Amino acid sequence: MSIIVKPDGRQEEQQRVEELRRLMKGKLATLERQTGGLREEIVTIRRHFWDDVTVNFEDAAETAETYASMKQQAELLTERERSHRVAAVQLKTLMRLMDSPYFGRIDIAYEGEDSAAAQPVYLGVGSLLDESGEHYLVYDWRAPVSSVYYDYGPGPVRYTTPAGTIRGEMTLKRQYVIRNGTIESMFDTGVTIGDELLQEVLGKHSDAAMKSIVATIQREQNQIIRNERARLLIVQGAAGSGKTSAALQRVAYLLYRYRDTLSAEQILLFSPNPMFNSYISTVLPELGEQNMGQTTYQQYLEHRLGRMFRLEDQFDSMEYKLTAQRDRMYNQRIAGMTFKSEEGFMHIIDAYAKDLMTQGLRFKPLKFRGRTLIGEREMRERFYGIDNSISIPNRLRMMSEWLLKELTRLGKLERKKNWVEDEMELLDNEEYIHSFQALRGKNKFHDASFDDAGSEHDYLASRIVQQKFKPLRIRVKRLKFIDVPAIYKGLFYRSVGAVKFPEQWDSIAKWTVERLDEGIMPYEDATPYLYLKEKMEGFHTNTKIKHVLIDEAQDYSLFQFHYLKRLFPAAKMTVLGDSNQTIFAHASSGEGFHRLSDLFGADHTETITLTRSYRSTQEIIQFTAGMLPDGHRIEAFNRSGKEPVVTYVSDEAAMIDALQHKLVELERSGYRSVAIICKSAEESRNIYERMNNSCPQLRLIRSDTATFEKGLAVIPSYLAKGVEFDAVVISDASSRQYSAESERKLFYTACTRAMHELHLLYCGELTPFIQMG
Repeated sequence: MSIIVKPDGRQEEQQRVEELRRLMKGKLATLERQTGGLREEIVTIRRHFWDDVTVNFEDAAETAETYASMKQQAELLTERERSHRVAAVQLKTLMRLMDSPYFGRIDIAYEGEDSAAAQPVYLGVGSLLDESGEHYLVYDWRAPVSSVYYDYGPGPVRYTTPAGTIRGEMTLKRQYVIRNGTIESMFDTGVTIGDELLQEVLGKHSDAAMKSIVATIQREQNQIIRNERARLLIVQGAAGSGKTSAALQRVAYLLYRYRDTLSAEQILLFSPNPMFNSYISTVLPELGEQNMGQTTYQQYLEHRLGRMFRLEDQFDSMEYKLTAQRDRMYNQRIAGMTFKSEEGFMHIIDAYAKDLMTQGLRFKPLKFRGRTLIGEREMRERFYGIDNSISIPNRLRMMSEWLLKELTRLGKLERKKNWVEDEMELLDNEEYIHSFQALRGKNKFHDASFDDAGSEHDYLASRIVQQKFKPLRIRVKRLKFIDVPAIYKGLFYRSVGAVKFPEQWDSIAKWTVERLDEGIMPYEDATPYLYLKEKMEGFHTNTKIKHVLIDEAQDYSLFQFHYLKRLFPAAKMTVLGDSNQTIFAHASSGEGFHRLSDLFGADHTETITLTRSYRSTQEIIQFTAGMLPDGHRIEAFNRSGKEPVVTYVSDEAAMIDALQHKLVELERSGYRSVAIICKSAEESRNIYERMNNSCPQLRLIRSDTATFEKGLAVIPSYLAKGVEFDAVVISDASSRQYSAESERKLFYTACTRAMHELHLLYCGELTPFIQMG
């Protein structure tokens, strides 16, 4: 229960805010002068760098003096640039604090002290020191002492610092809403963050980007943010429970806590789609940190596969699952998606790779001008002639060295071919001049030399062959002489034997090989293909990345998790997801989420479960929780609103009319973001085309949409994951669209995108997932 503080306390607090603002204005003026001066000095040093360096290489002593002079000038420039960066960061922090210097206060009497001697600790989005630079006037929310604010109420407290555990007693816990330097409200709170502040924040309309509200972090979210022990941190949270927000604040905390050893470039986030990257892009800058690396798993796969195949998008496979039930291969394709994503398929590939140690590896012949220089049979005999106790990657590197030597030998023979003479006749004067100078530099031309024309001829022939052989040498160095597609296809020609394959395996294998022959890589094959490729070539690991975050983790398979762990062996992993929102066929249906502890072992894995949902009103949360078998476990935050509205329409034309009416009505209510959520991209496109003329501001969201913007949108259900809207209209909640049990979680996901209002239209029979009563 919250208690409003006395008016005299408020006056004192306001006076303190004004004093801090006066101090900050003075610091801002000083820092602006400082950064301006440093900027000018840096420009001057860069412009006149060589003017101030003595360059002389006449002897060893002069060379050493030149090096020392260059080093001194470079160090001066580096020091000025560092000072400018530090001052610029301080400037940004002060500018953020000017509007709202702090949001919380805790009074702590440390162990052994009288409670009357409790010292106030003020918390803000950045630290603020007094004029002496020795005492904190405001502590950064990420400082060790700040954890007390999120984890405790008045009474005994403790927190961990690098120096050890500090104990004491909290005598006061207070929250503020400060805008433009004015305290608008303040209240004393108990154990949890005050409902007043949360209700104010959550009651606002959605913006075009996620906001970081560090003042509203809950205790369980703080455990996520400050966890430093686990190598694998699993966060299982209900829709709207603040998983993503906590994860991004975790990044900000880690960058603050390990600022001397960790940078934003060493943290990587795998997000569900490009639009989501835009949605969260402002969070870290708001907290004064540089944005980390962000990508999607799809983008990573495309980068690694290159141009060899046209990679199917995971959303294409989702669209197939939702709309292609009449396809004769539908059941086999879905079974294939599931099987190829399981850990068992990874073990099958491991066994296959082991067999390749003694037989079955395929090679691409090295061809030149229509002729085979080194054939596949010769390569295969050479490879399997090497001791088979040596790993495949090491044998391939030995093969690469042998092939380069063979290309050198064959290149010498090639110089005598007629085509070389033809190429030589086409050379311009510059080439001849270059060859003359090169030979003179090698002392091939001098007064006593003879047959200079012959030397020049041989040199030019050598250069021509080297240039033409260069692509072959690059291919060999990059191990492009291995026929990886053929080797992967060989996996599907293997006899089933004792391995447990699905009943439809023969048709799955035939279909897969046909797609690969057409140059198409099915999404479910991309990870297994790259895994096998790296089993042969050696894993392209990235040891610079220290933290990997995976959002919407329930849509990843166990196979993909194992692959990511191999790619980033030095990284800790933070995995965020909700098994109730598992929608992709290749995902492990929640089973893999619980088995992730196998990745690092139970001793290095911690799981935090968030059951309280903050995004939606109580009415929406209770309505959507009824769609799930275990929905009773989801707790709704105390924020009331309108009941969800289910509306029957007679036909599709009436549905379009109803959608247009709803959009007008919701826009008039002042909502900034309103979404029509459809089951599939096909349905989204159809509705967009039928409504575009009457509603030109409506925006169609596709899988390649790169930015999240406020306004009116029509979006497929699977692209709306992780994003929230002020109001949502489900375009068709009929049993025709949502009736299969596999679609229950998809429907739940779509409905839980709504913050304030949820409307559902249906034609015919209502989906059985809605409990009406």
